[in-house]
Amino acid sequence: MLSYQVVEWGAPLEPRSFATPEPAGTEVLVRVEACGVCHSDLHIWSGGFDLGGGNRALLEARGVRLPLTMGHEPVGVVEAVGPEAEGVAVGERRIVFPWIGCRRCAACARGDDNLCATPQFIGARVDGGYSDHVLVPHPKYLVDYSGVPRDLAATYACSGITAYGALKKLGELDAADSVLLIGAGGVGLNGLQLAPSVTPARVLVADVDPAKRAAARQAGAHDTVDNADPRAVTTLREMSHGGIAAAIDFVGRPETFQLGMDVLRKGGTLVVVGLYGGACTVPVPMFPFTAMSVRGSYVGTLAEMHELMAVVRAGGVAPIPIERRPLAEANQALRDLQQGRVLGRLVLEP
Repeated sequence: MLSYQVVEWGAPLEPRSFATPEPAGTEVLVRVEACGVCHSDLHIWSGGFDLGGGNRALLEARGVRLPLTMGHEPVGVVEAVGPEAEGVAVGERRIVFPWIGCRRCAACARGDDNLCATPQFIGARVDGGYSDHVLVPHPKYLVDYSGVPRDLAATYACSGITAYGALKKLGELDAADSVLLIGAGGVGLNGLQLAPSVTPARVLVADVDPAKRAAARQAGAHDTVDNADPRAVTTLREMSHGGIAAAIDFVGRPETFQLGMDVLRKGGTLVVVGLYGGACTVPVPMFPFTAMSVRGSYVGTLAEMHELMAVVRAGGVAPIPIERRPLAEANQALRDLQQGRVLGRLVLEP
């Protein structure tokens, strides 16, 4: 088994060979055919997340030890199953749902593995899909994607489920309302494509990159705005006839968080998804004055993953741009993503 691993935080990934594991108990061995490259991989690669003010949330403090094989958007072929694994057969092609919890706590019992306090996230806490094989603890975390192109299916394990989970938190909206998506990268574009399946509201998109704004317009955005424009807030309020009903911040930096709050109408909702990093100060009285709701959204549940794939398989979601690269180019893929040279999603193929 060949894996590209983080052996030192922030250093180039190193190719390493191991004996291919044999699944035990309910485990399933999947031969990886493709794995998406997510912006979160940049944070994992660096060893932590920026909390602002010089503070970081370090992965080592959360029990992550090197070496680590990243990659939380894998799809592949079932190659072997443990003696207690039921409901899946060798040769079946599946998406690996990576947001796996401890499988013992109350959150996991509710089906909220993504909210587990001691997660075993594939590619983020345990070895993932930057490899030719990945070990999955139970068949229930394998999701059928028949009828969907393989490399596109890979992106739904994080980019798609993250967008879908955030959209479901917007609340009840109607066709006269406006939703703002901040950021038109891979997750934002997936959000734009999935929005009509979740809400009848008009969808506006804000991004500082003209190429990404153009991609959003081509993908069906009602309109787009350059959020670096000093008049961006005024423009968005005009476009939404007085204020945005709900916004999703797919970037997650102080400037985009502030934009999301500034454009909301009274009683509006801001959902924060992005992990770019930083910190900001919000005057406490603004919450009762505006009756706004601000909530976080972290990927999605396994149940939502099945909902998402039902929508996708029904043919109601246009694909986002996909660029395929060999796994051996994992380091260059990360550098290109880091430098903003990716439109849509990069997918690595062993």
